[in-house]
Formats: sequence, C-alpha cells, structure tokens
Amino acid sequence: MKDQTAKAHDEHVVQQFGARAAAYVTSAVHAQGEDLQALATFAKDGAFARALDLGCGGGHASFTIAPHVGAVIAYDLSDDMLNAVAGEAAKRGLANLQTQQGTVEDLPFDDASFDVVVTRYSAHHWHDWPAALREARRVLKPGGAAMFMDIIAPPSVLCDTHMQAIELLRDTSHVRDYTAKEWTQALRDAGFAPGEPVLRRVRLEFASWIARMQTPPVYADAIRQLQKDASADMRAHFAIEDDGSFTLDQMSIAATAA
Repeated sequence: MKDQTAKAHDEHVVQQFGARAAAYVTSAVHAQGEDLQALATFAKDGAFARALDLGCGGGHASFTIAPHVGAVIAYDLSDDMLNAVAGEAAKRGLANLQTQQGTVEDLPFDDASFDVVVTRYSAHHWHDWPAALREARRVLKPGGAAMFMDIIAPPSVLCDTHMQAIELLRDTSHVRDYTAKEWTQALRDAGFAPGEPVLRRVRLEFASWIARMQTPPVYADAIRQLQKDASADMRAHFAIEDDGSFTLDQMSIAATAA
C-alpha cells in the first residue's frame, strides 16, 4: 500500500495532467518522432499478443503499437487522460485498445500476463521508479519484451541540475530525468536484460512547451532567466535559442525479461 507522500504525489500528477489531456493527445512533439517509428517496427517484428502501455499519457505509444499487437491496455493515473485516449482510439478505429486507471507502482494485473510492456515520456513522473520497473517485470511473461522511452539527463552534473530545475519549474509533478547509465542499471536491478540505449535529440519549442502544461508566468519567467544565466557550454548543450526553445536528449532502450 502506498504511503501518504506517494498518494499525494499521484494526486498532484492527476491534477497537473487531467485538465491538459486534450493538449497531450494533439501535441505534435508527443505524436511524432523517430522513437515512435522505431517502436512501430519493434511491435511489428514482435507480433505480440497482449501489450501494456505504462503511463500512457496522450496515448501515442498505444496508438503506434495497436495495429501490430493482438490487444493493448493504455494504463494511466488520470481518468481524464484515459477518456481522451479512448476517444481518439475510437476515431482511429483501434478496437483492440482498452484503457485502465491505476498507479505504476502497484499494477492490478497477474504475474506474467503481458507479452510486451512499453512506456514513453512517463517514467520521470513516477514516485518510485525502481518499484514501477519491478512491477513492469512482474507482469511480463518470461522472455517477454519491453521498450522504455524517455527524456534523459545529460552526464554533466551541471547540465543535469539545470535540466531538472527547468523541468520542475515547468511542471511541479516532475520527479527526475535519469541518465542512460542509471536506466541500464535500474533495468538490470528490476530483472530485465537491457540492450544498448538508442540516443536521440528532441527540440522543444518554448511557447508550446509552456502552453501545453499551462505553466504559471512566474515559473516560465524563471526558466527564461535560468537560460539567460546559463554558461556558454550549457547553452551549447541544450541548443538554447533566443526565444527559449531548446533541445533535450531522449533515449529508447529495449529489454527482455531476464
């Protein structure tokens, strides 16, 4: 059973994202990308019978794999988000996509009940990341496959601190963006056999990034000030532009149930 701190965090995540569900379903950043193209190939090649999308958000990972799997459950904390995903799935004719509400640290599914587990742009909101990864491994069949996709922290401690600061200012439900090295070790600790991380760069247009989360102006201004005060090396790493737009590192890592 979750403690009060974990429950409070989950409630905050729901509060943050519930009212913004439609924005995430229609978000261009979330609806496209090389990682989704690779995910589609991954699902098609795997020919999986039953799939689970953890922290589905706007549903784009679920929409991507649905045509290539027998059935997929889009799983999320927010009922509003799930309702938006269900509506979009119906528009797309994805009859094999179902939604279910719950937390990632305590999945309401039997052991070894899925052939594949995926998650995209969600793990940095999880209150207990290691516990959620253990749950993902528990519900995966022996030899089953998984694909984890998220923004990752840079190896530079200075750049890492800057990144976590702007993420938290933009969205106060943010927990942490992990490094690729941390991801690899955490997956091993959870019982996965991870492959090599595939790294990409994702450009975020500042105005839409802020608008999507309805970030209060005082926090948006603080982000812009941090960007202006950043060192030359930091500005180069994040490719900070005059209007505040910038670029982050993104990772996809495939794994099997060890």
